[in-house]
Amino acid sequence: MGRILSKSKLLAYRQCPKRVWLEVHHPERREDSSGTQARFEAGHRVGDIARQLYDPVQQGTLIDLGKEGFDAAFSRTQALLGSTQPIFEAGFRTSEALAFADVMLPVKKAGKLTWKMVEVKSSTSVQDYHLDDAAIQSFIARSAGLALSGTSIACIDSSWTYPGAGEYGGLLSETDVTEQSFAREAEVRSWIADAHRVVANKEEPKVALGKHCSDPFECGFRDYCQGLVPIAEQPIDQLPGRLGKALVLLIDSTGLTELRDVPDGLLNERQLRVKSAALSGKTYFDKAGAAKALEAHKLPAYFMDFETIQFVVPIWKGTRPYQQIPFQFSVHRLSRTGKLQHRPFLDVSGEDPSRAFATALVEACGDTGPIFVYNAGFESSRIRELAERFPRLRVSLLSLIDRIVDLLPVARDHYYHPEQEGSWSIKAVLPAICPDLDYADLDGVQNGGMAMEAYSEAINASTTPDRKVQIERQLHAYCALDTLALVRLWSTFSGSKLRVT
Repeated sequence: MGRILSKSKLLAYRQCPKRVWLEVHHPERREDSSGTQARFEAGHRVGDIARQLYDPVQQGTLIDLGKEGFDAAFSRTQALLGSTQPIFEAGFRTSEALAFADVMLPVKKAGKLTWKMVEVKSSTSVQDYHLDDAAIQSFIARSAGLALSGTSIACIDSSWTYPGAGEYGGLLSETDVTEQSFAREAEVRSWIADAHRVVANKEEPKVALGKHCSDPFECGFRDYCQGLVPIAEQPIDQLPGRLGKALVLLIDSTGLTELRDVPDGLLNERQLRVKSAALSGKTYFDKAGAAKALEAHKLPAYFMDFETIQFVVPIWKGTRPYQQIPFQFSVHRLSRTGKLQHRPFLDVSGEDPSRAFATALVEACGDTGPIFVYNAGFESSRIRELAERFPRLRVSLLSLIDRIVDLLPVARDHYYHPEQEGSWSIKAVLPAICPDLDYADLDGVQNGGMAMEAYSEAINASTTPDRKVQIERQLHAYCALDTLALVRLWSTFSGSKLRVT
């Protein structure tokens, strides 16, 4: 038997022919990002819950490919197909392709035993690539002789609220895709044939970088492919916002990579500012405009930042899938005399931190004075969600939103340093304005993603007390730097010479 391509390889081909070639011939060049790894972990968690939901009496069978091996997995699948119990990770193969189904459910049809296939996804809606997945899966299973009567895709219902006590009924919402999947047989045949032709080549396919490098998923070979491309002195991807259609056509038709070669007439005002700063090496700072934007907001003032966690499968009663739950805040208060006080909150008990967070936040922010944040939509949305969950705190929480002042628009409109490389994230702006405040100097936690990972570790029952204390210290240091950074940005933008004590 010649080479057999797995469903994952066929989906890799659908994303990019070069990707599937590399998957087969040079898998060692693949480097999955932390985001990709988190997606895999979320998928595993949803798969665990799906087995509970589709087999509540626990009479089904899970085929463990890692323990059993391919041949045993396929043989056991065939044996189990004669039963009338759910099968999980059932394996099917033809001479050219193989696949493992998340869920197989027995269905009696016209007195005969048939099967319904359910593919379980951790996303909240059915996407085009899910339909490709189901079409490939159905084709392989039917070609292997399975009496398949139906195919569904089960996604996360993001509107569902966890009632607690491990009751996850309602977490998944099914969409029947039988008709679409069965109708694409010829299409799937062509994908399999084309993918085999690609991987049979000794030479790596030549495919330019493009949207496919991150759509529908970030490709693990992107860094490798990027390394094959000459490095631009000032790459076009520094340009912020959406590029105009004319510029996109120019880039696609000419392979334009250098910012200096982009005609000014194809850029908006902000993009022109970025191009000018990049080519000249000079900082743009409209001091008067920045100061005017902030002049109405007097001291005392508060500087606020949140850290949040989200679970694809909720662990706390009253929360939803993918809901961003705030577990930490940092608030700095700057008085009229320049006295700076810090009010932090962090809960690593493992219990839902939401109510304690909301109560402490109201207390930390006082009754009056502007509350400066960076990207107000994030904090405002979290506060509104807390207000909905805790009616007794609703008025106090919503009053905080009325006081919020966003420093991000001030930065975008009035400041740009070449080292920002097209970004106005606080991590990009801060080093230019305050080089003495460096997130890289922090121990353990240096960005929001690392904060979520650290928090997840801290609340894990297996984490030792000493490690939990270390994580708490790291999280406090990180979040405190976020709000201290806001104080420094405010001082620069407002033109305040106030000496902070």
